[in-house]
Amino acid sequence: MDKLNAKKIRADFPILKQKINGEQLIYLDSAATSQMPVSVEEKIRRFNETSRANVHRGVHTLGVKATKLYEKSRQKVADFIGASSAKEVIFTSGCTDSLNLVAASFGEQNIQAGDEIVVSIMEHHSNLLPWQQLAKRKKAQLKFIEISKDGRLDLNGLKNKISSKTKLVALTHVSNVLGTINPIKEVIALAHEKGAIALIDGAQAVGHFPVNVTDLGADFYAFSGHKMFAPTGIGVLYGKRELLDKMLPYRLGGEMIANVTRDGATWAEVPQKFEAGTPNISGAIGLAAAIDYLNSIDLQLVKEHETELTAYVLEKLSKISGLTIYGPKESYERTGVISFNLKGIHPHDLATALDLDGIEVRAGHHCAQPLMESLETESTVRASLSIYNNKNDIDKLTSSLQEAKEFFSEFR
Repeated sequence: MDKLNAKKIRADFPILKQKINGEQLIYLDSAATSQMPVSVEEKIRRFNETSRANVHRGVHTLGVKATKLYEKSRQKVADFIGASSAKEVIFTSGCTDSLNLVAASFGEQNIQAGDEIVVSIMEHHSNLLPWQQLAKRKKAQLKFIEISKDGRLDLNGLKNKISSKTKLVALTHVSNVLGTINPIKEVIALAHEKGAIALIDGAQAVGHFPVNVTDLGADFYAFSGHKMFAPTGIGVLYGKRELLDKMLPYRLGGEMIANVTRDGATWAEVPQKFEAGTPNISGAIGLAAAIDYLNSIDLQLVKEHETELTAYVLEKLSKISGLTIYGPKESYERTGVISFNLKGIHPHDLATALDLDGIEVRAGHHCAQPLMESLETESTVRASLSIYNNKNDIDKLTSSLQEAKEFFSEFR
């Protein structure tokens, strides 16, 4: 059975060679931002050294080269996520920007007083606040899908929440706190049965396992580049062409017009209609390079590696008394996002103790405060895995947690 070449992959990420507080770096914060392989850095450097120019309209050689690279990157994204056309791919500054675009354009045009917007309690604030504020402005109703004690979506509750008044269902593909992989295809089908539009936050999904937006039936699908080995500041909004064509622009300015007079303007076709101003050209090229990198590994192998490693960390952490793990207990139901608390130790203190051992994790509410309230905690420690992690990293995490537990017990 084929497996990832872990040694080769780690060599692709030079940052992992450094030491933190005198200890070998163990990076367990990829859910916030993944590291970037050398091949992506080199692709961006080559663009800046040989083809740096603004895109579209320019007729000089560098402008033409830059435009070809930029639009080639768009096609690569479309192929990677199974979009039917590159015109359905809009480059944004990130997943947050993509979600706000849908709220500010589709939402403003289509949500009216008395309509319903359905979200889950596990949403990142980026997929909650735009709908919360839109509902208030429009006098619409925001409805929440709850979760079970083990972090699964309440599908029976979902069926009861979606009604003929529901105009939009906005749901995360994978929880950034619980790691739960939601049954997106089933949810989208339920939304469509009621005539609702389905928007999916794929920030924690794309790059971890194969995602095909056409097969899923998603109307909108959003994700960020910096969580899948690409630079920061680049994201994607996929939208069905028939929806995008009807939507008004999110921002106004250069690039996104067909014609401007003293009295008015007409808009360019999608995707340019939604890409006002100079885009993040090098970011888009870097995103395409990250896709090349993932394709060279094989996403199925990525998924299998992370599932195996997730099972290992769940097993190891479950043996630490006083430690609570949030989310599904089975590795196949989740990704390598593991949130936990150790009794008697504040998450920030625990994260600081781990950092002293060179282990980088995240602590806080993870931009999901309603979920924290549902979990009856204010914050958690979150370790998140990627392809460059291995069992040795998990062993070191486990031993450091045990040491921290013993250290803090002396002060109780």
